[in-house]
Amino acid sequence: MDRIADILVIVDPTIAAGEQPAITKAHALAKRLDAAVELLACDTEYSRETRMAAEWPRTDNAPPGDTLPAMLNRWAAPLRADSIDVETHAITGDSLHESILSWMRNSPADLVVKDTHHHSVAKRTFTFMTNTDWNLIRACPLPLLLTKPARWGAPPVFAAAVDPGHANDALAALDHRILDVTATLARRFDAQLHAVHAYFPSTIALAGPGGMPPMVDVSAQALSAEQEHRRSQIKQLTDEYGIAASNLHVGMGVAAQYIPRVAAECHADLVVMGAIARSGLKRIFIGSTAERVLEALPCDVLVIKPTDFAKSLPF
Repeated sequence: MDRIADILVIVDPTIAAGEQPAITKAHALAKRLDAAVELLACDTEYSRETRMAAEWPRTDNAPPGDTLPAMLNRWAAPLRADSIDVETHAITGDSLHESILSWMRNSPADLVVKDTHHHSVAKRTFTFMTNTDWNLIRACPLPLLLTKPARWGAPPVFAAAVDPGHANDALAALDHRILDVTATLARRFDAQLHAVHAYFPSTIALAGPGGMPPMVDVSAQALSAEQEHRRSQIKQLTDEYGIAASNLHVGMGVAAQYIPRVAAECHADLVVMGAIARSGLKRIFIGSTAERVLEALPCDVLVIKPTDFAKSLPF
């Protein structure tokens, strides 16, 4: 894995007090990776209104609320006290994700960290193309760590979600990049390392008329043989990364269901997975599996892109 020397943290300016999960995780990463940190807060109309509402009503002699630069310096203080090089930046913008992406073009960052929250199906459908998390999954070319409030265990558990057997060389390379990143982080944190692969049996993969699965009689022997083949593929892929056979999870099922279930069973603190771009479209459709998994995962997710990802973006 290329060295992570600078971590860009997207700070939530609506949280005047309390813990910022993204800063907490970036603090831990910076110490283990010997990296610098940038704290970036974008003041949108929504964040300004939220902060004003939190301070209202006020008494006439109440001290003024923190300015955004003052809040950033307060959040930076514990990191600086821990000998981490920290820069703070307060910007304004109407679109949070567009402002972040614009800032990144001139940032030395190697990794982006942002906190995330669960969304109901109705809310996610309504805000699908404007929600910052989803737009960053689509357009952020750097590794993107989306964090949840829970702290990592001691030692933590990291899992790489891979899909071996690609005929596409670029996708095969992405699997190796996912494993390389996960294994490197696992070494730095003395973490348990797992690999997860969900698959749909090729014997029943072809859809029948109208998109319905065909009515076929698939023998238990055929399913068992494919299970062994898939497990052999993932073992061959992961052997060079030193993942124990007992930590290989290969199962028949939908990735958006199987990966979160395995993550819960092995108490994963972080799942690392890939997302790819579909170019040639007016709108980009990327990583729908990553998005569905993110909603269901009980832990953090690190989204990795192919090295040539930025070239695939249609904007």
